[in-house]
Amino acid sequence: MPRDHREGSVGRRAAVVTAALASAALLTTGCSSAGDPLTAPATSAPASPTAGSGSPPSSAAGSEAPAAPAKGSVKVAGTVATGLNTPWGVAVLPDGGLLVASRDTGRIVRVDPDTGRKTQAGSVPGVSSGGEGGLLGLAVSPGFATDHLVYAYFTTDSDNRIARMLYDPAKPAGEQIGAPDTIVRGIPHGAIHNGGRIAFGPDGMLYAGTGESGDRGLAQDKKSLGGKILRMTPDGEPVHGNPEADSLVYSYGHRNVQGLTWDAQGRLWAAEFGQDTWDEVNLIEPGRNYGWPVVEGLAHREGYADPIATWHTDDASPSGIAYAKGSLWMASLRGARLWRIPLAGTKAAAAPQAFLVGTYGRLRTVVTGPDGDLLLTTSNTDGRGEPRKGDDRILRLKVG
Repeated sequence: MPRDHREGSVGRRAAVVTAALASAALLTTGCSSAGDPLTAPATSAPASPTAGSGSPPSSAAGSEAPAAPAKGSVKVAGTVATGLNTPWGVAVLPDGGLLVASRDTGRIVRVDPDTGRKTQAGSVPGVSSGGEGGLLGLAVSPGFATDHLVYAYFTTDSDNRIARMLYDPAKPAGEQIGAPDTIVRGIPHGAIHNGGRIAFGPDGMLYAGTGESGDRGLAQDKKSLGGKILRMTPDGEPVHGNPEADSLVYSYGHRNVQGLTWDAQGRLWAAEFGQDTWDEVNLIEPGRNYGWPVVEGLAHREGYADPIATWHTDDASPSGIAYAKGSLWMASLRGARLWRIPLAGTKAAAAPQAFLVGTYGRLRTVVTGPDGDLLLTTSNTDGRGEPRKGDDRILRLKVG
């Protein structure tokens, strides 16, 4: 099965990169409960923060937060779990437990964040793995306390789709995930560019990042669900206020979106794979065209939204993204590092910083835990990394 070179194997080179706006190195030390390296070096980015693509969307609420400091810190506080098979999506349950999707097996495991104990919750039937497809993103319903629903984005033999399932931890291990109720089908699929990240926004709606499945033209085709960010009700229906009536499409012109998060003002941010030159972080506004395949990276062309930060592809291949302490935190696959992008409203406040460069290999998903810590997964068992003893794992990070 062909594989996308942009999510390709880690290049094991020394990473000393120059800053676009400033040049500095920050060293933070901490304790690791599982024998992990105690030092998280930071290097400045070969990235150029640029102006945001316009005023904040109408979902922004409250007063503007002050700009994040130019320099931040990361401390590896411990290892939450080890021995995970191709982890992809991670969902945090209301009680702090974690549901983790295995891309290649189609299984979901529950991880106790305090003990690392793994319990087989169940499998999603119909998952077809191969290339970049399989069981991908997970999300927990905002009404989980009453509806007990978990959402999954996954690849089948014919498409990518989104389904919801009842989760009952009182049932025997392996039988806790109910039959899938498909709410969206027909998202283009392929060996590459399947997107896969799903998340509920502050508006209670479900958002999904999709890929163009290797067919570039789909990204500009508003009638296709490929190469888009989708916005839908929890039932999978178009939301009143979407750019076009009766359409799930929220933004278009995307190549392969695998990261979605919201800042404290309710603005949506996305991480996206580029082709050969530039990876991107974008401020997402409804109805905007993000350029692919017409442009990649900064274009300064009317009609196309520019990213707020870009990276050379060897340094990123971005997947998950999270917001914490006034910054975006982006996991990188080929780049094998965690990027911090400090924000000042709709712009990057300073050059991004790289942490954990090469320390844990490929990094897939980063989420904010209930205590404000970040949870970060490695991705070395996905066929493109170099697995180490204990891989794949979930790390707990203290960030500032």
